[in-house]
Amino acid sequence: MIDWTTQLIAAARRDLDVRARLAQSGALIDGYHPEMEAVHLENAELLERAIAEIGWPGPGTIGDDGAAAVFLIVQHAISRPDLQRRVLALMLDAIPRGQANALDAAYLADRIAVFEGRPQTFGTQFDWDEAGLMSPAPIADEEGVDARRASVGLPPMADTIAHMRANAAAEGQAAPSDHAQRRADFDAWARRTGWRN
Repeated sequence: MIDWTTQLIAAARRDLDVRARLAQSGALIDGYHPEMEAVHLENAELLERAIAEIGWPGPGTIGDDGAAAVFLIVQHAISRPDLQRRVLALMLDAIPRGQANALDAAYLADRIAVFEGRPQTFGTQFDWDEAGLMSPAPIADEEGVDARRASVGLPPMADTIAHMRANAAAEGQAAPSDHAQRRADFDAWARRTGWRN
């Protein structure tokens, strides 16, 4: 039998190592790098096999480190809308049993909403805006966002915006030179991968 904990943790570590190497070289500035996507797709397939064999891989099954790896893998499986939607449903079912947490589900639900072209609920997803600032993607009911964030353990939106902008600056990230082209490329990618019609 496969040691899914070890496999999933190794896959998540590889994801982070490849991202760090590509970021260091500046290769992540212009869209979704093919090597990064290949790692994400391979990891998504691994996660699918784990779910098929052991069911929901929560902390009770693969430990806290394994569950953290599962979350990283599914968050990065952005070319697999079917898998992200399926895992969100599994997570929501597992939360009452203590086998997933509401914070992870909030991040994944927001990511799915943004990819589908809908406003996010918790304000966890960020990108460059037209003014060249790192900002949250559109949020449904912005007046109530801080209460929703607090319900899953997130800090106020203003604090997160400040943190995300400082982090982007510290990492040397820069806004795209052509925001409209970046948006068009993203929309085309979302349609091509099945997030949108």
